[in-house]
Amino acid sequence: MTTRMTETKQTDPKKTDPALTVLYDGACPLCRREIGVYRDLRPLSPEAPICFADVSNAAVALPPGTTREQLLARFHVQGPDGKLLSGAEAFLALWAALPGWRWLAFAGRLPGATWVMERMYRFFLRWRPMLQRWAARFD
Repeated sequence: MTTRMTETKQTDPKKTDPALTVLYDGACPLCRREIGVYRDLRPLSPEAPICFADVSNAAVALPPGTTREQLLARFHVQGPDGKLLSGAEAFLALWAALPGWRWLAFAGRLPGATWVMERMYRFFLRWRPMLQRWAARFD
């Protein structure tokens, strides 16, 4: 059984099963800014809304078998089938659903590109705490 989270939907509020659920750290100033960009876009497929769930909020339900700490450590996206993607794979899934970003999803699917993107993301994660402190100054 798959448990779906719903915090905020981007499109049709009557639709109950989002195409993607983006699990993000709303306490992170960098993450909030990036998610703000994505939220302002309408999905390429209007019948497949995107839900955004701030997992830093203790009231938001988590996918089964995960911890808040795990979800806050990396970017995650949950598909309609309940499959959880993280890191580069999660970004590629989200970008594929958004106008203006789809080209990057296609580029990320070229041979070896996902591997490179994942390594770049891991490098970024090492610097994330320092970058968060810097970004917090501009909040």
